[in-house]
Amino acid sequence: MRLLPCKWRQISLFRPSFQACCSLYSTETTTPKYYLDGVENEEKEIDFNRLFLRCTKVHLAKHLHTLLVVSGKAQSIFLSAKLTNLYAFLGDISSSRRTFDQIQAKDVYTWNCMISAYARIGHFHEAVDCFYEFMSTSILQPDYYTFPPVIRACGNLDDGKKIHCLVLKLGFECDVFVAASLIHFYSRFGFISLACNLFDNMTIRDIGTWNAMISGFCLNGKIVEALEVFDEMRLKSVTMDKVTISSLLPICAQLDDIISGILIHVYAIKLGLEFDLFVSNALIKLYAKFGELGSADNIFNKMEVRDVVSWNSLIAAFEQNKEPMVALEVYQKMHAIGIVPDLLTLVSLASVAAELGNFLSSRSIHGFVTRRGWFLQDVVIGNAIIDMYAKLGFIGSAQKVFEGLHIKDVVTWNSLITGYSQNGFANEAIEVYHLMKEYSDAVPNQGTWVSILTAYSQMGDLKQGMKTHGQLIKNCLYFDIFVDTCLIDMYGKCGRLNDAMSLFYEVPHKSSVSWNAIISCHGLHGNGLKAVELFREMQTEGVKPDHITFVSLLSACSHSGLVDEGQWCFQSMQETYGISPSLKHYGCMVDLFGRAGHLEKAYNFVRNMPIQPDASVWGALLGACRIHENVELVRTVSDHLLEVESKNVGYYVLLSNIYAKLGQWEGVDEVRSLARDRGLKKTPGWSSIEVNKKIDVFYTGNQTHPKCEEIYKELRLLTAKMKSLGYVSDYKFVLQDVEDDEKENILTSHSERLAMAFGIISTPPRTTLRIFKNLRVCGDCHNATKFISKITEREIIVRDSNRFHHFKDGVCSCGDYW
Repeated sequence: MRLLPCKWRQISLFRPSFQACCSLYSTETTTPKYYLDGVENEEKEIDFNRLFLRCTKVHLAKHLHTLLVVSGKAQSIFLSAKLTNLYAFLGDISSSRRTFDQIQAKDVYTWNCMISAYARIGHFHEAVDCFYEFMSTSILQPDYYTFPPVIRACGNLDDGKKIHCLVLKLGFECDVFVAASLIHFYSRFGFISLACNLFDNMTIRDIGTWNAMISGFCLNGKIVEALEVFDEMRLKSVTMDKVTISSLLPICAQLDDIISGILIHVYAIKLGLEFDLFVSNALIKLYAKFGELGSADNIFNKMEVRDVVSWNSLIAAFEQNKEPMVALEVYQKMHAIGIVPDLLTLVSLASVAAELGNFLSSRSIHGFVTRRGWFLQDVVIGNAIIDMYAKLGFIGSAQKVFEGLHIKDVVTWNSLITGYSQNGFANEAIEVYHLMKEYSDAVPNQGTWVSILTAYSQMGDLKQGMKTHGQLIKNCLYFDIFVDTCLIDMYGKCGRLNDAMSLFYEVPHKSSVSWNAIISCHGLHGNGLKAVELFREMQTEGVKPDHITFVSLLSACSHSGLVDEGQWCFQSMQETYGISPSLKHYGCMVDLFGRAGHLEKAYNFVRNMPIQPDASVWGALLGACRIHENVELVRTVSDHLLEVESKNVGYYVLLSNIYAKLGQWEGVDEVRSLARDRGLKKTPGWSSIEVNKKIDVFYTGNQTHPKCEEIYKELRLLTAKMKSLGYVSDYKFVLQDVEDDEKENILTSHSERLAMAFGIISTPPRTTLRIFKNLRVCGDCHNATKFISKITEREIIVRDSNRFHHFKDGVCSCGDYW
């Protein structure tokens, strides 16, 4: 369509100058004539509605604005209001406001358009101000179209209550749109009871009102109540729409209620909504939550229309269900058909890269995100990259990404704290936590408490753990299942097993999570029979065990020498609960047989495994060879072990220690040389003890402690008393080829003995000592500690890398079986 005002010049609708057209129109002294599609006609009107539909960009809207001015239609209230809306829809709110201000005789519709325009693009404060301006400068009264957008825009409770009063005064409270907006408003501010009252008092409800009530309950964590609204809808034969179904399906996932989810799926099929884009995406997420990957994939394949959310949902489904290779294949298909990944795609891919242990892929993802500048757009992707590097073990890279983020939310801090904790850097995790409290506005949440309690558990820092417990009670997070589980774990790993049991029976334990924690704690303390008893109690209460339950249970049986019970658990896991053993389960069984001295049975078990044994399985068998000094198996097992895991220095140390214990120093030199050639360094052994609210850390042969002389003096006195009671040093635990007198000095200066001596000279008599060691306690120190507990009449609790040892009256709780 072209416009030609009389004889002057051709002005294209899509290429005029606003000022030029205004000037041209103002110089006209006669009624302008127009050529529409090349035909001169003074009577024919321009189809402005059609032109409005063609304006998809701001510059086209301005051209249309020009035409309105030139044609004398700029003062049409209806057209100007439409133009106001058009500018807002295209994101040019300043032009929208200028157009609105130029309208001389504003009616209610015009005001409604401006208020809606502000609300639509998220300028909520301006929307409320515009409403107040309307009320103060106009003699007009708002109608029921005025209230929904301004109620949605209310950023504080006072504004909302004032507007609600006006709604009541004008009698609009029965309007379904206004009522639904008020329900949303009160739900948003946590006043769900007020929202319920509004809903209950409505005489007429449309589907939008029902959806508002469902989303209000979901927003306030009242998932069961949301489903009750759904049941009421069905009883009253209210036909659901795609919004209802898309809102209800995530609720079923949160409640672990797949039956309700399937029923809603059936209902969607009856309504013909199964293949609606939003419904299909929600169904994929629902089935992914329950591990029904076949159903999720089937829905995806039947979708007629897919968006990036659909692809993201399927990628996340496989990633969250430990199928990283399939998730990667789905992404490759997405990439092949030209779908551009968004932030959520990259978040899932970061997790996939971590799961696959693929460092090159992780660098590619990091590079892609950096090139797009997404770190500046959304903190979520930054958090995902930190988590990815941490899970890959590159905690330095995670730290660098953390430092480079301009915006850090509580999840960012949690990701770094968890990363340090998962990689064994408990001290650094605690330092980051203190930095978070001191230098950021982030408020600790469930994830923070879980991460920091895990770090305290690793450090054995009971005092700080108890202090955190107090903070949790104060912040009403005491009954969160994950926080409670970490508290149970913390008390158990800090040697307070009775406190862990008390807490376990105080809190609800309807899921397997807390049961797994308490069973694991008893295993660490060598209480295998109690762990089995708890498992039977768990079965009685109808709680279904998971694969982690059996890892904890088999480990407990292994540490207590309960071979028959362990075999029963392994069989029950498969036959009763249908859980296929993983490498962790196989590793526990090998450890169980090996510790009990059934080395041939353990070796045959490994050879007959249906899956390829990994380093943990061969490592468990090698550890058994060390305990029982089986030289014949050492070579065979070590060859397999170093073939599947050549970079873990711990296995070289273990093999070296076996040769040293057997006096085969050539083998020691060979293994140490091999480790050096591969650039591997041994982790130094250390022990820590808390005295007077301060943690002291000792390394073997430590000579730098302020009380060094007093410590070694106390050790000499203790050694003399021990020998008078029959103690004899076991030199086979000295891993150096030196003279006997030097061997005794080495044994005496082991880190756990230094910590013990420091505790004895620094605390009142008969005070319980709690010592934490990062490596396995040696046999000679274990024997010496039994003597020391008897001589000093103290209980000495030692937690090494494997388990707890409670020494009292010359006896250890492990029964010399560890």
